[in-house]
Amino acid sequence: MSRINLMGCPVDCLDMQQTIRKIEAYIAGDEMCQHVVVNAAKFVEMKNDAHLRDIISSCDIINADGMPVVWASRILGKPLPCRVAGVDLFQKLIGVCAAKGYRPFFFGAREDVVTGVVDEFKARYPKLDVAGFRNGYYSPDDEPAIAEQIRDSRADMLFVGFSSPKKEKFLNKWMPVMKVPFCMGVGGSFDIVAGRTKRAPLWMQNAGLEWFYRVLQEPKRMWIRYARTNPVFVLMVLKAYFEKARGAC
Repeated sequence: MSRINLMGCPVDCLDMQQTIRKIEAYIAGDEMCQHVVVNAAKFVEMKNDAHLRDIISSCDIINADGMPVVWASRILGKPLPCRVAGVDLFQKLIGVCAAKGYRPFFFGAREDVVTGVVDEFKARYPKLDVAGFRNGYYSPDDEPAIAEQIRDSRADMLFVGFSSPKKEKFLNKWMPVMKVPFCMGVGGSFDIVAGRTKRAPLWMQNAGLEWFYRVLQEPKRMWIRYARTNPVFVLMVLKAYFEKARGAC
């Protein structure tokens, strides 16, 4: 597996099927793997949060979630093969669980949302053996008990459905206790699977406009986020490009 360094962040040169094979190898080898996806917003978060940057850099599998990251890799002369969208990988992995008997645990979101996720996946895959689920509302004092609950479930895959950097930091802290072979933060994917929000049309995904579709659905919450992060990401790419050009002179 090759890995590039993109503006200080390692990213794996993997497509969807290569990623899934790598994940199954971790499970077969009884090893623990923390997975993470990176997009423009997360690059900006890492710029301002050294702890998050260190956690992401230490992850076993790092996929490019957004097309802007793929475009940046091409601009900077380190082309990634494609994006591996977290929500797509998440859903494909549940199919793998159903086919091969792996047991997923779902942690995050409101109670009705995480219950909706379980119901939807059970409807798609009647043979799916769900190890457990829990909503994402808790206090820091609850974390040890939650980690023990997940450990006792003997899950093969854990999907954490809350936002960055909370999900990355939770997994980094508690994976040694939970002992789940594969752990992945899936952000708002629970809302999509449960039918609370819609996925952008394919043409918008391919055009790198999925963020804009999210703004249209949740303008009050998402507009500020993307207005703050997207311009900064563009500036980061431009800075890296001109530094690379100067170095070549």
